Amino acid sequence: MGVKESFVTEFEAEAKTTRRMLERLPEGKADWKPHEKSMSLGRLAMHLAEIPGFFSAILDGDELVAGGPKREPRVARSSAEALAVFDVSTTTFADKLRAFPGERLQETWRLRAGDRVALELPRAAAIRTLVLSHSIHHRGQLSVYLRLLDVAVPGAYGPSADEKR
Repeated sequence: MGVKESFVTEFEAEAKTTRRMLERLPEGKADWKPHEKSMSLGRLAMHLAEIPGFFSAILDGDELVAGGPKREPRVARSSAEALAVFDVSTTTFADKLRAFPGERLQETWRLRAGDRVALELPRAAAIRTLVLSHSIHHRGQLSVYLRLLDVAVPGAYGPSADEKR
């Protein structure tokens, strides 16, 4: 199995776990925050849903220039809304990755903040950092939010405390 195939397999496994978390979003809690400095539940869920689609730009060109006009962050008002965005986002990323030439994964990719280079990595490392690790990080946050709201947390790499028998 090559690097590309490994990424596809890992991404699809992680996406299944993330989807199970997003399915558990409680209704009517989109504005809930565990702390004043935290993202709201709905904002966190939508950010998690958008990550793969947004960072599919890693496969579109040699760089992504951030810092354009600010847009209002999207907020998932329901599990269905988050899942609709997540399904498109993950399909977009997975399809682009499957079609991407594996030998190009070692080419340099850059994330720019205006004229400044914020990140410069081989594409494979950018995928690992900005798609996989970034998603896993925010999924971990979401699992804590769910726990604090007394929602049964699905297991990620084995059964959770809510799934043990």
